[in-house]
Amino acid sequence: MSAFPLPTLFDFGAAVLQAMLVLALAPALQGWIKRCKADWQGRRGPPLLQAYADLGKLLRKQPLLPEPASWLFRVAPWLVLAATVVAATLVPLVSPKNPLGAGDLIALAGLLALGRFAQALAALDTGSAFGGMGASREMAIAALIEPALVLVIFALAIPAGTTDPGRLAAAGLAAGWAALGPSHLLALGALLIVAIAETGRIPVDNPDTHLELTMVHEGMLLEYAGPELAALQLAALAKQALVLGLVAALLLPWGLDAPVPLALAALLLKWAALGALLATVESLYAKLRILRLPDLLASAFALGGLSLVARGVFGA
Repeated sequence: MSAFPLPTLFDFGAAVLQAMLVLALAPALQGWIKRCKADWQGRRGPPLLQAYADLGKLLRKQPLLPEPASWLFRVAPWLVLAATVVAATLVPLVSPKNPLGAGDLIALAGLLALGRFAQALAALDTGSAFGGMGASREMAIAALIEPALVLVIFALAIPAGTTDPGRLAAAGLAAGWAALGPSHLLALGALLIVAIAETGRIPVDNPDTHLELTMVHEGMLLEYAGPELAALQLAALAKQALVLGLVAALLLPWGLDAPVPLALAALLLKWAALGALLATVESLYAKLRILRLPDLLASAFALGGLSLVARGVFGA
């Protein structure tokens, strides 16, 4: 038996670099979204790099653990962060080839679901009413949005014959502007709704509120403090950058075949454009009532189903 070949080592190094890139730039993306939202609302807004300062402040604080919490409560933040980091290695952000050489969108969805499940269990572990409420709402939203994500994956995978995101991005690059058919546009609409739900943005959730009647994701974080809270917040920011990067890779892949510096510049432009789109949606719409969320999430499922039908029946 021989050792791992050199390309595999290079692939592993590229995956580590991409994960570090996502973790390093995710707080800046959050600052950009808040800045765009502040501009829409006619106010000054926080500094662009405020998220880095917030994370640094949390890392310097002493962790506080609720008395009923078990080992699961302490382990969950790092499991959520690890699942998000591994998921970040499966998306082709600066190259049509996956950093690890191979990947699967089903595995990506599973890793995101694993992080969500661990965080919900930790919220229930404390016995807090707010934690239980946030966990139940998070699971209800996941049960509605994950089928829509699977439909979009299948709609994109049918013509390429694979669920490898790298090969899907390469297929989009090869098709060029001809890829912007009805099925592609329907999948784009569905994936944007999925992105809003996965990142917990308005109108699905408000990441800046602590009102007990409206919070979903924040309800699961109320018992955390210090480094554990920093890990959860960094995981949420990395997940936001990852989901927007997935939208860019699958549906807007142009620039991935350029040299790495130009591909990185294209990624930053896509992140900025999609972040500005999220800020625009948040500024134009109010948060939906919890009982109205199934209507919005069902529309993502419908768009994904129509995209699958258009691709499989009409080939469009």
